[in-house]
Amino acid sequence: MSDRLLDLDAVRTFVRIAELGSFTRAAEATNATQSTVSLKLKRLEERLGCRLVERTPRYVQLSAHGVTFLEHARELLKKHDSALAALAGTRQRLTIGISDHVAGPELPLLISRMNEQDRHLLIEIRIGSSGELLKCFDRNELDTVIVRLHDGRSDGTFLVDEKFGWFAAQGWQHRANEPLPVATMPEPCGVRIMAGRLLDDAGILWTEVFSGGGVTAVSAAVMAGMGVAALARRMLPFGALDVGPKLGLPQLPSLPIVLHTRARSGRPKDAVDALSAALKGAVQA
Repeated sequence: MSDRLLDLDAVRTFVRIAELGSFTRAAEATNATQSTVSLKLKRLEERLGCRLVERTPRYVQLSAHGVTFLEHARELLKKHDSALAALAGTRQRLTIGISDHVAGPELPLLISRMNEQDRHLLIEIRIGSSGELLKCFDRNELDTVIVRLHDGRSDGTFLVDEKFGWFAAQGWQHRANEPLPVATMPEPCGVRIMAGRLLDDAGILWTEVFSGGGVTAVSAAVMAGMGVAALARRMLPFGALDVGPKLGLPQLPSLPIVLHTRARSGRPKDAVDALSAALKGAVQA
């Protein structure tokens, strides 16, 4: 039976590949090279005697065996980490702030899964504006923040650029000779300030018809037909359209997502690396 013993590190790598859908992002999340990730998966498949992942030039897809094994792999890692946590006593706490314009719909499931898989670490999330979260980080109230690049800040680690557009509900029409109705987040939201400045510079009259407390509220206002909003596509429900070119609105730049962290080693750094890789994957999908 010894030749069937599983390498837990290889199992954890397989789960990362499955969840992130990419060898490259799994390597980033585990702070390893892509060749190392591929080798660990190959050895795991050899141990199990079956192929877990079907590799294609554009994406990674689980095989039928991989789909079956995935839940068992998660349960195995959960029990392993629970056993270690019982001996270790108290859990480490990692507080992460994520900008409302960065935290997409995939975030709750991702954090829940990360907390389940690592019983040594308790991850707490705070959502807010980039400016507010950076102030909390500077006051040591948060261990890590993932935010939009903020005016006046040149520090942090670049993660990925995300494209923005002027989105409206399908079928929405702008009434001629009336100011452009815009749904926004309240100041000091950097995206709101940028969008307003671009409209003003282009000489486009606009009026704020909705000011919500978060991106979800702004997206709901857009889908209700109240007006347009400057948002990333992944933040919007299916059916929203980019109406910027049709209305002659100024082009919105791609906005960088930046990581600021004091997690430099151990489980906190591993969790931050995994979360960063997952967010990059969501943006690039």
